[in-house]
Amino acid sequence: MRTARTILWMLLLVGLAACTRQAPPPPAPAAPPPSVPAAGAVQPDGPRLVMSPDNVHIEYRVFGQGDTTVILIHGWACDANYWNMQLDALKGHYTVVAMNLAGHGGSGANRSDWSIANYAADVAAVARDVPGGHVVLVGHSMGATVALAAAPLLGARLSGIVAVDALRSVGLPPLPAREIDKRLAPFRADFVGETRKLVTDALFPRNADRALVQKIAYDMSLEPPAVAIASLQSLLAVDLTPLVAAIHVPVFAINSDLAPTDAARIRRSLPGFRLDLIEHTGDFPMLEAPAKFNALLLKDLAALSAPP
Repeated sequence: MRTARTILWMLLLVGLAACTRQAPPPPAPAAPPPSVPAAGAVQPDGPRLVMSPDNVHIEYRVFGQGDTTVILIHGWACDANYWNMQLDALKGHYTVVAMNLAGHGGSGANRSDWSIANYAADVAAVARDVPGGHVVLVGHSMGATVALAAAPLLGARLSGIVAVDALRSVGLPPLPAREIDKRLAPFRADFVGETRKLVTDALFPRNADRALVQKIAYDMSLEPPAVAIASLQSLLAVDLTPLVAAIHVPVFAINSDLAPTDAARIRRSLPGFRLDLIEHTGDFPMLEAPAKFNALLLKDLAALSAPP
């Protein structure tokens, strides 16, 4: 448990989460829980594909139509389905894009460098492929770090970023390579067991819906270890300072109260920073408290898409 909680603290500081479902399941309980979340009521026209700069096909789907395009970026080992409970709330107001980063969902996995920079290039490729005006990036956990890295690539089209349970502080030095290797060692030894332990022991409060926790724990552990561990290594090594310094649009955050957020420190680097907290939730507030989360997200999107 100590290893899981140590990793959690680093993930929350840097900006990360968990959840996917690609590889065949390892030996597991006889009746494994379904993929998270269950199929929602929102059905897109169909998947679209665009090529990333390193020739990986990136899958995304478009819902609704509006003057502002909202690109939803999932977290570490997640996929676009983790935004299903937001689609109905958003699609009547915005052009909503739910994308799968390379190595996740229906996107390709023929990549050798699982860096935050390459994930940011995935986002930029999708943004270029979707016609329209201004763009707001909404990133969950690792997806928020990806959004920060993608900001310079979108140029004047970007009007804001919403970080979901990710941005807890800024200005912290990245971990040394030796320390990262030490923290990743348990995942290299037993990826399935360690990731399930991380979810059940550290990513949710004690009063969380246990069925949801177990679904996410199972779902997350199915991510191909090679992709997940390489992505986590890149995430733990990222230096947020230059990423934040390059941001010239407002950045808002919707966080759980599972770990503290140093809003004052963040505002020294991002003067327009706004923070909303959802109490009694964990690393997945958009699944744990969707009604509260959607109301806050709509509020943020209205502010970020308004004319300056």
